[in-house]
Amino acid sequence: MPDTIRSLQAKANPNIPELSPGDTVSVHVRIREGDRERVQEFRGTIIRLRKGGNTANFTVRRTASHGVGVERTFLLRSPLIEKVEVQRKARVRRAQLYYLRERTGKRARLEEKRKA
Repeated sequence: MPDTIRSLQAKANPNIPELSPGDTVSVHVRIREGDRERVQEFRGTIIRLRKGGNTANFTVRRTASHGVGVERTFLLRSPLIEKVEVQRKARVRRAQLYYLRERTGKRARLEEKRKA
C-alpha cells in the first residue's frame, strides 16, 4: 500500500477487540446533545462485519420494546466509540446473518461457541 494512502487512514480504535458475526456485544458510544455529552450503551448481536480500511464497519441488531428490531451501524475506526465488550461468542456458518431479521424469540437465538 502506498505511503500516501496509509497516511490518510485513521488510527485504529484500541478500545475495539477482535469481532466476528454472531457475537453479542455491548457498544458504548459517546453521544452529544446540545452542549452536553454522555455515553449510551447499545447491546445486540453483530449481523454484519465489513472490513476495508477507513470504511470498515459492523452492524449490531437488537430487539427493542414490542418486538421491534433495531439495527445500528458503527464505524470500526470511530473515535466516538468508548469501548466494545464482547458478552458471548456464537457459532455461525455465514458472514452475514440477515436471516435473523425474520426471526423472533427463541428462533432468533444462536448456539454459543464452546471452548474445547
